[in-house]
Amino acid sequence: MNFSIYQASRVGGRKYNQDRVAYAYSDEALLLVLADGMGGHLHGEVAAQAAVHIYMQAFAQVAKPRIPNPEIFLSEAMKRAHHTIIDYARDHKLGGNPGTTCVAALVQEGQIWWAHAGDSRLYLIRNEEATALTHDHSMVQQWADWGIISQEETKIHPDRNKITNCLGGVEDMFYVESSSGSLPLTDGDELLLCSDGLWSPLSDTEIGSAMSHAPLQAALEQLMDEAIYREGASADNTTVVGARIGNTEETHVAEAPVCVVLDYR
Repeated sequence: MNFSIYQASRVGGRKYNQDRVAYAYSDEALLLVLADGMGGHLHGEVAAQAAVHIYMQAFAQVAKPRIPNPEIFLSEAMKRAHHTIIDYARDHKLGGNPGTTCVAALVQEGQIWWAHAGDSRLYLIRNEEATALTHDHSMVQQWADWGIISQEETKIHPDRNKITNCLGGVEDMFYVESSSGSLPLTDGDELLLCSDGLWSPLSDTEIGSAMSHAPLQAALEQLMDEAIYREGASADNTTVVGARIGNTEETHVAEAPVCVVLDYR
């Protein structure tokens, strides 16, 4: 496949980084995964790491070199991650279930498929415009959908961090619902997976402009810098993985699936 790719994570103003991110590829498929561990729940980083590793493991097992059924692959991996987190909490007697958001995107045969739980986002950047392909599972997004508040108000509402869906979490409060879709890609399209530490302080217009006017790595570093600067001492963990798909990008050849998990040491 021909693509350029970059992933990075910043701790922001927090004591710990509970975000996790990774990508994997074969000769004919590319998988991007990002998870944002929930700071209000025990061991959010454990949940986020479990989600990312389940997807990496599944890709390594199934990509031969294509994924036979992308939609089922994404959904089943997400469900497996959910139950893995709950089982881990029970086996280690944590006294509660860790929780995490998760967003995953699979590119193959000129298309993208995606699935998510929570408010980590997938953007498609095309013709200098950033379009969120995911729809936040959050209280404020529900209220915006119902017309109770405006979309602009979701950015500043005090309950904007309350999500309605995650992996793991409190069993009687959260549930697994991997919303998915698919879309044809065109040459030069860019994909961005990010935690709310990035998209919350920035507008879609700003994201689209930065991604369209700078090399991929420089654009993502610029966006993270700006997001953290705006939030100051209260900046959340800020994590990204971005890819540019096109014939002029680097050719990635792999005899076996390659998995690249960001090193947080």
